[in-house]
Amino acid sequence: MKVARTPADLGRRRRAVAIGTFDGVHLGHRAVVRAAVDAGLVATGITFDPHPRAVLGQPVPLLASLERRVELLAGCGLDEILVVPFTPAVAELEPEAFVRDYLLAIGTEVVAAGTGFRFGRGRSGDLGLLAALGLDVRTVPLVEGVSSTRIRALAEAGEVAEAARLLGRPLEVEGVVVGGDHRGTGLGFPTANLDVRPELAVPANGIYAGAVADVRAAVSIGVNPHYGGDERRVEAFLLDWEGDLYGQRLVVELWRRLRDEQAFSGEDQLVEQIARDVEATRAATRPG
Repeated sequence: MKVARTPADLGRRRRAVAIGTFDGVHLGHRAVVRAAVDAGLVATGITFDPHPRAVLGQPVPLLASLERRVELLAGCGLDEILVVPFTPAVAELEPEAFVRDYLLAIGTEVVAAGTGFRFGRGRSGDLGLLAALGLDVRTVPLVEGVSSTRIRALAEAGEVAEAARLLGRPLEVEGVVVGGDHRGTGLGFPTANLDVRPELAVPANGIYAGAVADVRAAVSIGVNPHYGGDERRVEAFLLDWEGDLYGQRLVVELWRRLRDEQAFSGEDQLVEQIARDVEATRAATRPG
């Protein structure tokens, strides 16, 4: 699938465009993409990076990196994606100019967007304007109760099962594997320590059952109070797996929150609890 940063990189083709920020690619976003795919033209996504709210001084923790967002959108059936670099200049574009420079420039005939979609300077453009400018607008009703804002709140509370219901897939945390303290190796449970980018949302501290691709993983998020830590970390123990993960990007699914993180009276008690966490991870069911 082609991913472009400028309209010229895509060129003009008869397109049906799904447009939005699509943070998390939840059920509502998928409905918008499906409307574009079903139009029968070149199904194209238009999304923005960085998140418009960050440029406008109202940043939010993101549910997915741009790389992951593109992967998820590709999995929904899009043929091509245009990532619009969202700058102050783009934010100040009049709606008609945005339509000319980004939609019409790539041959858009159909636009699919959620009810209430706004664009252009001061969010002054709407779906009515798109229709008035000659585009075939496919308005997609909002999915009740589903929003990126709601999913962020659920992640912050550690309610990963409910978040998965709104996403249509498990909640994820992603990062690059870096070196850690190697305590897990000494305890018999070596973990991959993830460097998570600061703009990404990290769910509530605790121990989770989850997976990395098709490998189940027991995941710790928190400061490791047993050792008096104060640095928040994300660590994943991949069950029945051996290998070198350093430098690799991992996308970790969180299926179920098992317990709070805690300190123990000794390492024997810690090891026993980790073993129970591993068995709970083996028994966990993938949500979504």
